[in-house]
Amino acid sequence: MVEVKFSLSRSEALVLFDWLSRFNETGDPAFADQAEERVLWDIEAFLERQLPEPFDPDYERLLATAREAVRDSTA
Repeated sequence: MVEVKFSLSRSEALVLFDWLSRFNETGDPAFADQAEERVLWDIEAFLERQLPEPFDPDYERLLATAREAVRDSTA
């Protein structure tokens, strides 16, 4: 499996951690601050530059396969 790696500044990591923690606790994706949105936009832009799959005509099948590979097992 090919890995995609990215890095965050300490501030970006803290902002992302706080948003993810709130989302996991409440299920509410609302942003408390624009900085949270900025970090997610930056990650999306990075992934868009790294991944050819979103531009593949067979994207839906590729996404389904990726979800299956990542999903928790139900054993």
